[in-house]
Amino acid sequence: MGENPWSVEQRRHPRIAVRHRCWCEGANITVYTQMGNISEGGVCLRTQAPLAPGERVRVRLGHNGADLELQAAVVWRVAPGQGPDAEPGVGLRFDGNDAAASAALRRHVALLMGSPA
Repeated sequence: MGENPWSVEQRRHPRIAVRHRCWCEGANITVYTQMGNISEGGVCLRTQAPLAPGERVRVRLGHNGADLELQAAVVWRVAPGQGPDAEPGVGLRFDGNDAAASAALRRHVALLMGSPA
């Protein structure tokens, strides 16, 4: 088995650890789950949902009193029981979003990091 994806640094954007919840909708499943971290490039979800790498999903985040809906792709998955120290979850990469959604995401992450947008 390879390294735990929760700890592998392959990110282009700074990320921030969060404990907020979000909706994630795949082809055959919708879950309300906790985020582990988020950046402009993607989000790590703590979930046992059977989302497969390559699968397209839609993520809805609470943003300034409204929902921010983003398109994403599953990049990796740690299944329940996959390893002794591996916490179940999925890593999503945001992509295919229009300029307005991308700008809203940038503002959302900046707000979480305590920076001006």
